Amino acid sequence: MPQGTIVVVEDDESIRRGLVDALSFHGYTIHHAPDGQAGLDLCLAVAPDLVLLDIMMPKMDGLQVLEQLRTPQPDVPVIFLTAKGEETDRIKGLRLGADDYIVKPFSLDELIARIEAVLRRAPARPTARTAMTIAGRTIDFARREVVLQSGERRPLTERESDVIGYLASNDGRAVSRDELLQKVWGLDPRGTTTRTVDMAIARLRDTLNDDPTNPDVIRTIRGKGYALASPQDDPQSSAT
Repeated sequence: MPQGTIVVVEDDESIRRGLVDALSFHGYTIHHAPDGQAGLDLCLAVAPDLVLLDIMMPKMDGLQVLEQLRTPQPDVPVIFLTAKGEETDRIKGLRLGADDYIVKPFSLDELIARIEAVLRRAPARPTARTAMTIAGRTIDFARREVVLQSGERRPLTERESDVIGYLASNDGRAVSRDELLQKVWGLDPRGTTTRTVDMAIARLRDTLNDDPTNPDVIRTIRGKGYALASPQDDPQSSAT
């Protein structure tokens, strides 16, 4: 079982690749982005357990990302990756709600220790949902994973679990992007131009091995939104 989902937002490709490889080796599921705007969109799409956030980045700096992330995801732990001369920015980040910071260059052992410490302090995520089966895939909400027809187990992020659960609770009704943005992400869709929902659905279909050209789990209803194929609840549990 993966240790958790981490989003790495770092514009230096060599540092970013090194972090992705090292954290993957330690059992974390990693998503990564090369700039602040892409990082914010990614965080909104996957709802990670922790974010590693560089400060100085193109398009949107780390402080701006943190400030915008705190409304829809107030509790997600954030560790800043900072340069030696960025003390003022570190202080601003901590005041905005960052959980920790680590100064470059840093050892991987120190980074892993910081991550583990922050995750231990983070509030436990709720696991009220249990399990259901859709088109041969078993969604285990408690473990946050899907079991494919082949028997392969794949991890689900909290956001992916929430999207499936919300679609399932609407009994095959087409749910609009705006409704998902409001009910699952907690964002006001008015005046918002974002592909957050579409990105999340695309990633979720990939996880579910759901062919986007002919999906049998998450259907696209033209002009209306998305609908889930009729789920069959696990006889021992319910998907509420």
